[in-house]
Amino acid sequence: MPKIRKVKIILVGYMGSGKTTVGKVLAKKLGLPFFDLDDYIETTEGKTITEIFETEGQIRFRKKEHEHLKRLLNDIDEMVLATGGGAPCYSGNMKTILDATPNVFFLRVTIPELVSRLTSEKATRPLIAHLSETEMPEFLGKHLFERNYFYSKAHHTITCDGKSMEEISSEIEQLSI
Repeated sequence: MPKIRKVKIILVGYMGSGKTTVGKVLAKKLGLPFFDLDDYIETTEGKTITEIFETEGQIRFRKKEHEHLKRLLNDIDEMVLATGGGAPCYSGNMKTILDATPNVFFLRVTIPELVSRLTSEKATRPLIAHLSETEMPEFLGKHLFERNYFYSKAHHTITCDGKSMEEISSEIEQLSI
């Protein structure tokens, strides 16, 4: 399969929606480089996201996130990029993302599916680590409600429940221009 001409595909969505996993599958399929914004920030800054939050605070982290996002979007012509779950919601990032490409995809996952996916990952997710299993649905529902305003601005919405990563990546490939 020939490589798609210069294309940027950006995946947005809540934590646990599969942005990184789908992004890696899609990038390999299309022969494009893959970037995870959080991993890129950690590598560039030499600190984990958690360390940046703890030592510099959320405001400073969001400023750095915005700078790194802009750098990636300006410097790389072809890629699949998975943003962090909060990235589209701060610093005008969603506008920056939408201006960079017509290929912005919101990976939508229902709250029950998110609870199922995130329960086993609680320890590695500072935002939900303190929650009991019974508290998670309400917390995720409220948090997702706040963020959906930004996610829903994506050019395309992919409903992910019950689909394999390959099925989701194929949907994205078919809709990419």
